[in-house]
Amino acid sequence: MKLLRLILSWLQPYNGSRPPAFLVTLAAAVAIASLIPVAYLVVRSAGVGSGWLDLVWRPSTAIIFGQTFLLMVLVTMISATIAVPIGWITVRSNIPLRRVLSVASVLPLVMPSFVMATTVIEMYSPNGILQGWLTGLGVDRLPEIYGLGGATLVLVLMTYPYVLLTVRGALRRMDPALEEAARVMGYGPVHTFWAVTFPMLRPAIVGGSLLVALYTLSDFGGVTLLRYQTLTATIMVQYQSSIDRTLAAALSLILVVIAVLLLLGEGFTRGSGAYHRGTVGTVRNPRRIDLGRWRWAGLAIVTVPVLIGLVLPVGVLLHWLIRGLINDQHLIPLLLPARNSIYVSMLAAIATLMAALPVSILAVRFQSKLSRVFERSTYIGFGLPGVVVALSLVFFGINVVRPLYQSIWLLIFAYGVLFLPAAVGALRSSLLQVNPKIEEAAQTLGSSQWRVIFSVTVPLVMPGALAGSTMVFLLTMKELPATLILSPIGYRTLSTSIWAAASEAFFAKTAAAALLLVIVAGIPTAYLTLRGHGDEVKSSGSVALTGNPIR
Repeated sequence: MKLLRLILSWLQPYNGSRPPAFLVTLAAAVAIASLIPVAYLVVRSAGVGSGWLDLVWRPSTAIIFGQTFLLMVLVTMISATIAVPIGWITVRSNIPLRRVLSVASVLPLVMPSFVMATTVIEMYSPNGILQGWLTGLGVDRLPEIYGLGGATLVLVLMTYPYVLLTVRGALRRMDPALEEAARVMGYGPVHTFWAVTFPMLRPAIVGGSLLVALYTLSDFGGVTLLRYQTLTATIMVQYQSSIDRTLAAALSLILVVIAVLLLLGEGFTRGSGAYHRGTVGTVRNPRRIDLGRWRWAGLAIVTVPVLIGLVLPVGVLLHWLIRGLINDQHLIPLLLPARNSIYVSMLAAIATLMAALPVSILAVRFQSKLSRVFERSTYIGFGLPGVVVALSLVFFGINVVRPLYQSIWLLIFAYGVLFLPAAVGALRSSLLQVNPKIEEAAQTLGSSQWRVIFSVTVPLVMPGALAGSTMVFLLTMKELPATLILSPIGYRTLSTSIWAAASEAFFAKTAAAALLLVIVAGIPTAYLTLRGHGDEVKSSGSVALTGNPIR
């Protein structure tokens, strides 16, 4: 009887409206599929009984855990600190080259971590390009790039766009009426930001920071090249060098526990996030802030991360490419991997978006303990190394879905497990900005719940759907471990081509594949960034830093 009451309490929505059965069924199926890697790890670790605890509680494991936690905290805090000002400046201010910088500031996201790490080493190491420039100025030796500092730099450059994208999306959807009311009450721009804007941005900041933290946990290429030992790097070594992979599975369970704790903390920190616009359809956009002489400081805040995270790495890649072309290295064979990357990434983006829809709608519109569990379950895979997810699906494919083994569909399944949070987060953020009274009005007119979802809710969240699918597309394009393990024999992508060329020290091919990846993945990013950015305030004028309108 108590068990029945517990189940009913978990099913009971907080707002009193019951979700349709098909929505719960679909969300449950997605959540269960997302937990397949966790089930594999539990089964693998349980094979040795309680002995896996002895493996985990080693002093060396505690040191690695401490290093991983420190890196995660540093990367997350610095990324959020960089992203929030850039987001506000590019959306709400009048800095020069705003559109160009809006696109450029998110492009570091498309760079694979091992490529970014390689270019950072080439640029900033004591024997790198920068050292050559500074020698003439009397700088004898730059600090060592390897270790915590280098790993933090690489991961910050790659992950701050996660927070930036969520913050920009929230700022563009935000009704300016509240901020304008604060100004009427005499609040200055700074006070208005901290008292009104920042609280409404908190769910977006926390959601983006969660993705940063989970990505930091799962990264392998960047930290390995920069010689910083983390749990993921240790897991990869164990999987590659040991016949018995019990320790690797046990360490992976630690990552699962950390991911769960992060998810619980994120849910507590972001609060309800129940912010809705008061109107339907197109909403009046905020007037742009005229920074006056401070616009150059704003320009510098946006430009510096772009220079370090995009311009200089691309410059290093172009240098390698030109040297290779001079030495007659052929690049035509990269066209087929490029086509394969685009094809499989588009399929993964579509499939992941379809899987994210029921989870997001259930989590936002029919909030309950069960819907919260479903939503949180989808995030766990993002915090696991790609190799762990891939090997779990190898086991799953051989023993459960044999026809899918050695097909691109199992690879797409892996991409969905790994990158579903990107789509769920974007859709959730969009749903929070849509007033539920719109859907209630449709039901009042006689529409069923399923019809309201597909004819009203889904069209209203299309901006979030496009953003989420684009994010999945980008992440899929550069994913390496799962692609190496699960790709059909002979199926090459740009990321595997980069890895193969780098392993053989063919830096021209490495550079060509990496630049092609940046171009291919950057085009949809640029389109959506400019489309979302728009020229939304061209008829609204601007607002001076003093708060007075400029005519």
